[in-house]
Amino acid sequence: MSIPLVNLKRQYKDIKKEIQKGILEVLERTDFILGEEVKLFEEEFAKFCGVKYAVSVSSGTEALYLALLAEGIGLGDEVITTAHTFVATALAISQTGAKPALIDCDERTYNIDPQLIRAKITRRTKAIIPVHLYGQPADLDSIIRTAKEHNLKVIEDACQAHGAEYKGKKVGSLGDAGCFSFYPAKNLGAYGDGGIVVTNSFKITQKIKTFRDYGRREKYRHLIKGCNCRLDTLQAAVLRVKLKYLNKWNRMRRQNANLYNRLLLPLRPNLITPYEADYAKHVYHLYVIRAKKRGKLLEYLKLKKILAGIHYPLPIHLQPAYEDLGYKKGSFPRAEKLSKECISLPMFPELSKEEIKRVVKEIGEFYCA
Repeated sequence: MSIPLVNLKRQYKDIKKEIQKGILEVLERTDFILGEEVKLFEEEFAKFCGVKYAVSVSSGTEALYLALLAEGIGLGDEVITTAHTFVATALAISQTGAKPALIDCDERTYNIDPQLIRAKITRRTKAIIPVHLYGQPADLDSIIRTAKEHNLKVIEDACQAHGAEYKGKKVGSLGDAGCFSFYPAKNLGAYGDGGIVVTNSFKITQKIKTFRDYGRREKYRHLIKGCNCRLDTLQAAVLRVKLKYLNKWNRMRRQNANLYNRLLLPLRPNLITPYEADYAKHVYHLYVIRAKKRGKLLEYLKLKKILAGIHYPLPIHLQPAYEDLGYKKGSFPRAEKLSKECISLPMFPELSKEEIKRVVKEIGEFYCA
């Protein structure tokens, strides 16, 4: 039997009746756009994150984009973020007309290195986007302190960190706004695309609600040039069911990560297991190790029907789409090093102990061969 990187079928089987009931209720009401389930989900997710407001949108990328727009970010501005992230972080900045100002990552947490931010600030800098990569919170105290000193906005990219905590508080609740993705494989995933912005700012909330719905607050009266990027009511119904289980699923992920950590310990120094910062509650959207002979290890695991992956093989500054930023190979050595060493091992709540043991056994046999 193969072991996939993610298995959504197991999760669906566990909650199948509740999911079908929620979907059927929407079908009966036929309120497919900004229906009752959307409103209820926004209220419930805001409460989950410990904030006053939440505005659902069509994707995590749109959440980041609209959060930036709501803060007035636009043409000629710069937004500081990390070179080691999924491209959506940078794309959201680019969509506003602003420029991604990249800095290197911390080699232990894989997140943005707060110590490098000050040197990157210019008169054009308007915001910082720390990414809580793989489910590990970034070092927010330092980032927020720097932002306040320079009158910058902080938009948390929490697209991989649903339920993660920084010093006991949910990520997304500490900056000016927090953005989440509901891509199906996320810790809280829809059955299609979706996203949300959470904030304590009524002003940001109202702006995003207007942007997401053609720039209007009432029918046929368009105040700004908005977009159509609303969360479907059907997806909200799915997410409402899943949100009830998120804390449980995150505990299961953490248990799986702890078992991986313990079993992989004897295989050092061939590999490095994930580091959890003392301020953090990591929720392991991905379980990412750093491995010697990565390419050969991936091939070996594939032969053994273990489907590992790479997140991410090419840092933002080396993406062809961002050649115009002027960075070169060697600009961000830590991000480049991680891109050559990281492997994502199978990780999902329903992953069994036996499957984890098999993954570790095969990795051990590879290095002992």
